[in-house]
Amino acid sequence: MTVTASMVKELRDKTGAGFMDAKKALEQCEGDMEKAMEFLRQKGIASADKKQNRIAAEGRIATYIENGVGAIVEVNCETDFVAKNENFAYSVNNLAKHIAAIKPKDNDELNASICPETTSMTIADSFKEKIATYGEKISLRRFQVLEGNLATYVHNGKIGVLISATAQDEALLKDIALHIASSAPEFVSRNQIPQEVIDEETRIEMGKEDILNKPENIRAKIVEGRVNKLMAQKCLLEQPFVKAPDQTVQDLINGKLEIKEFIRWTLGEGLEKRQDNFAEEVMSQMAK
Repeated sequence: MTVTASMVKELRDKTGAGFMDAKKALEQCEGDMEKAMEFLRQKGIASADKKQNRIAAEGRIATYIENGVGAIVEVNCETDFVAKNENFAYSVNNLAKHIAAIKPKDNDELNASICPETTSMTIADSFKEKIATYGEKISLRRFQVLEGNLATYVHNGKIGVLISATAQDEALLKDIALHIASSAPEFVSRNQIPQEVIDEETRIEMGKEDILNKPENIRAKIVEGRVNKLMAQKCLLEQPFVKAPDQTVQDLINGKLEIKEFIRWTLGEGLEKRQDNFAEEVMSQMAK
């Protein structure tokens, strides 16, 4: 199996590993990208979280809350130039408000609804108009609606949080939403973690070099402690509160309210970002 430069680059982008480490991992794993990522994790060189959190597309995330209904939406575009355009930002914010008002069940229902900015065309047609205006692809990626006691926080249009609780405490919930944006929990509490997540982390920890030569019973105790720590990092209630690390989020909300659920989106997560090779583009145009 020949390991190409593009394969090495892809692995580096996904893991943050150095060139030689990425190349060695791919050679060791015969070009299998997933196995190479696991190889690097077991060597302590990479974190699988980098793959999940990598920003891979441009656009904006917006939220809106009114009368106990909240919406979060992501709209993608091709360039940061368009993403920062005031009119583009205004449109995405208006779309979040529209979603909260009509609570569509899916993208099809939303696309078929009447655009509040024009009242003369559907949301789908308004996106076609934006494509013509900006000269690049503009697409609705996803949205979600929550109801109840809500709070939100959006960081530069790139990270969006919407949170639901059993009681309304505007200042407290705003702080927790900011914490979620900063600390990226995956679950509210430990009992929400699927067993397969725990099993997978256990398997990876058991394969790490620093404990392979230890007796089986010692390895099991070490791994149990490590996995327990990893699970605590994934749970909102067990994380140290970002503004006061001497207390957990659970300490912060005790006797005040309970967190029912939250949504945290990072712009473009899971999407492939376009890679432009300007040298090739210029040569192509010259050839014409």
